[in-house]
Amino acid sequence: MTERWLDREAGPIVRPYTVTRGRTKATGAQFDLISMVVATRTTRRDLPPEHMSIINTCRVPTSVVEVVAETGLPIGVIRVLLGDLRDAGLITVRLPTGPVTSPRESLLRDILAGLRAL
Repeated sequence: MTERWLDREAGPIVRPYTVTRGRTKATGAQFDLISMVVATRTTRRDLPPEHMSIINTCRVPTSVVEVVAETGLPIGVIRVLLGDLRDAGLITVRLPTGPVTSPRESLLRDILAGLRAL
């Protein structure tokens, strides 16, 4: 029975809903993929390993998408865990400062023409 919960190379497999205790949404505001996260304290040892992994990753300002790439956890799980860490005062989050502007249509057409020429 335990064979299906064990990956010989990676070790025990933990389902994402187990890591988030069944939660699918972060408390408070949502986390944009380009929001910057930085750990405010890195000395707590009583946190689960997934939370500690995020804190270690965010010792310097790191975007949410970089946290996903570094930890290998799904974005939904990362958002819930970031909410936990924010609620505990262990991270700060800076949301994007303004709307991201789209490039001009003419620029996109020039890029497309260049790609087609390759």
